[in-house]
Amino acid sequence: MGTTYAIKLTEVPAGETGKGLKRAVDDALERINAQMSTYRSDSELSRFNASDSTEWFPVSAATATVVAEAQRVSRESGGAFDATVMPLVNLWSFGPEARPDAVPSDADLAERRAHVGHEKLEVRLDPPALKKSDPRVSVDLSAIAKGYGVDVVAELLDERGVTAYMVEIGGEVRTKGPKNDDGALWQIGIERPVAGKRAVEKIVALDDDSMATSGDYRNYFEAGGKRYSHTLDPRSGRPIEHTLVSASVLAPTCMTADAYATTVMVLGPAEGYDWLVERDIAALLIVKVGERFVEKPTPAFSAKIESRHAVSGEES
Repeated sequence: MGTTYAIKLTEVPAGETGKGLKRAVDDALERINAQMSTYRSDSELSRFNASDSTEWFPVSAATATVVAEAQRVSRESGGAFDATVMPLVNLWSFGPEARPDAVPSDADLAERRAHVGHEKLEVRLDPPALKKSDPRVSVDLSAIAKGYGVDVVAELLDERGVTAYMVEIGGEVRTKGPKNDDGALWQIGIERPVAGKRAVEKIVALDDDSMATSGDYRNYFEAGGKRYSHTLDPRSGRPIEHTLVSASVLAPTCMTADAYATTVMVLGPAEGYDWLVERDIAALLIVKVGERFVEKPTPAFSAKIESRHAVSGEES
């Protein structure tokens, strides 16, 4: 997945060892990479992307499940989230094509956009398969696969009898149970959205929750004195340009939270906030106003998280 992971347990169940659990987690994450990585030419997803066929392409149940959720979020968001964005990701130098950092021409942008659109992709769960109506459609699950990986690891720990844990992959988090015998909740930091600097904006207490954060302050390039974010709006084909710099979203699964966080980053501070409120989704948006950062929690976030005595973090 091109990132790191961290797992904390309150205790290792009887009959298990820390090394054994780590080996099982590594194996599970390796399977996901073999299924969904766009940086491995032999992965299921890369082979589907490389195929010119418009017939059903068999994939694992896991890949079909993630694509199905991506397609659901695409429909729900009116295309603000779109897993077929891969041609644009490559064009803007953020994908495995490893293009030089440069602003594409309008002609190149129009050519790539012609092959983007969730309506060009179909998914079938039984038997699991993908199908594209345009041979040049290609899929990128990077905005949802990390969250799915968190869910897979959490379910693995459940099956092994772990009763309380915190799982984090690339900033996406899922917790279960209290972190100690005193019943204290897991405290998770939301990063202050400052490029080139590590600091905590807010600490939230999670209680059997999944939370994912998306932002525009880590992955970008600069050209002509302008910053271009890795977060692309599939509807325009261009990087986002608004004042929303971070979105942290809670959902029943980390896979959904991951996709929703990206969706809101595309929609922006006003439309994204309204989209969340309409669906009663708990989320914290961070908006840049001048040189300041302003926190914008949804009512559901305030009701759920603030009641747990979330506290502001201090820069360190």
